[in-house]
Amino acid sequence: MELRDFESLPKGLRCDEVKSYHELLAKKRTELKLKRLFDICVSSLMLLFLALPMGFIALLIIMDSPGGAFFRQERITQYGRRFRIHKFRTMVKDAERKGSLVTTSGDARVTRIGEFLRKYRLDELPQLIDVLKGDMSFVGTRPEVTKYVKKYTKEMRATLLLPAGITSEASIRYRDEAELLEGAEDADRVYLEKILPEKMAINLQALRDFSLWSDLKTMAGTVLAVFGGRE
Repeated sequence: MELRDFESLPKGLRCDEVKSYHELLAKKRTELKLKRLFDICVSSLMLLFLALPMGFIALLIIMDSPGGAFFRQERITQYGRRFRIHKFRTMVKDAERKGSLVTTSGDARVTRIGEFLRKYRLDELPQLIDVLKGDMSFVGTRPEVTKYVKKYTKEMRATLLLPAGITSEASIRYRDEAELLEGAEDADRVYLEKILPEKMAINLQALRDFSLWSDLKTMAGTVLAVFGGRE
């Protein structure tokens, strides 16, 4: 996981608000390289052992509702680079054209199998492909769509110094995000004005405290949270 020199960062990241975070991460270049090695080894092994279960999930999705098994959407990762994320489809076909970019509790667009996959975060298993490719990491700020990234403050842009992640401390604390948006007249506005800033504050603190050990703790915390062991 290569951390560019500050002078070679994209123009939008070359600001004082981001520089302080870059200086902290620059002292941890060895840990960042080990983080990437960990991502490659673990994602490769998981894809190997989960290939059959993932194939079965894909079949269930196709049988449950019209549309393919996978959901591909453009997201933003390290240095503001765009990529198309891999997820199992949990909503009806063309759901993005039928409502908000965020999902609320009881969202009618979520399919029967999709509700189960979301509950246990199984819909995110295909992101192991993105981790192996280097578009994502196991732990890091969740990748947002361009619309929301454009609303980042200068300090929030510091999260783009590292690849987006499958999970994070913010993801754990806001695992019931859909319920927080339930009943909102404008879910996008509530997300941008309230939830996103709160999540980004957690992400920025995680960036300041980055270490391989903290990543491992976050991964363990995610497992506990998914199976009801963490409040």
